[in-house]
Amino acid sequence: MRKRGGAALIEILNGTKETVAYREHFGIRLYLNREAEDYPVHWHTAGEIIMPTDNRYTVIVDDTSYELSPGDILVLPPGELHELKSPDSGERIILQFDCSLLYNLKGFDSTFHLLRPCCLITSEHDGELHRTLRTLLLELKDEYFGQSLLKEAAAYAKLIGFFVELGRNAVHAEHSRGEQKKSRKYRQNIDTFLKVCHYMNEHCTEDIQAEELARLAGFSKFHFTRLFKQYIGMSYYDYLGQHRIMHAEKLLIDPNLSVTEVAMRSGFGSLATFNRAFKAFKKCTPTQYKALHDNGGAGRDPGSGAAK
Repeated sequence: MRKRGGAALIEILNGTKETVAYREHFGIRLYLNREAEDYPVHWHTAGEIIMPTDNRYTVIVDDTSYELSPGDILVLPPGELHELKSPDSGERIILQFDCSLLYNLKGFDSTFHLLRPCCLITSEHDGELHRTLRTLLLELKDEYFGQSLLKEAAAYAKLIGFFVELGRNAVHAEHSRGEQKKSRKYRQNIDTFLKVCHYMNEHCTEDIQAEELARLAGFSKFHFTRLFKQYIGMSYYDYLGQHRIMHAEKLLIDPNLSVTEVAMRSGFGSLATFNRAFKAFKKCTPTQYKALHDNGGAGRDPGSGAAK
């Protein structure tokens, strides 16, 4: 790690996992980062938004390098490995937030998958969306650092507005195919598959079969599996597996549950399958994840420390 002074951007790091702790039980951590410091490969359960305001900034996600110019906005869903490289001077807004703030809103967790592994918004490629998101992010910053009445609620509102705009764009544009995105049929299919995703979210711990989902969508099994991947960006099996892992994360924090019990309660047929799937998605084993929460850092109250 290259460091040339300034406060630490990452304060709690166990291996490659960063624990994001939010001040004042806010659920949002916004940092005006001016440190000329590089940060190694890491991941966290928080969502993250990065926007340089002065000078460029480099973010590497899954071995792909994104050179951000001032004003560019990069959105990182939770669980994505990334690395940060800073210039010798400059400033950038780095916002992290507890995804549970938004997961309870119907459709959010489904559309969030469309942003993986990350989503870059620039004025050159989508001027209108970029202006809207940049304005919301700057207004959120003002609320975060301000002293106005109900500033926490106002900051949440800006965050929700940000992802409503981004999510609608992701659904109706980012994963379109040519002129198909403009058709009524395309929009109908998007609605259908988001309903299927919502059903999977609600029943992820159950034994869900492709035939059942295909009937729900109104397609044959063959067309369902092909179209699901086309519209959602991953196979239905991977989508279901990721939601089972997300469910397992919550259970692993419970010190009274063993890893085997968590595996069974999360819809996995065997401990070996759970271990493989969890490590592929979270880059650590369930046992390691549980230990992080049982021993200090990750187990503390979310509002008791600082992260980025």
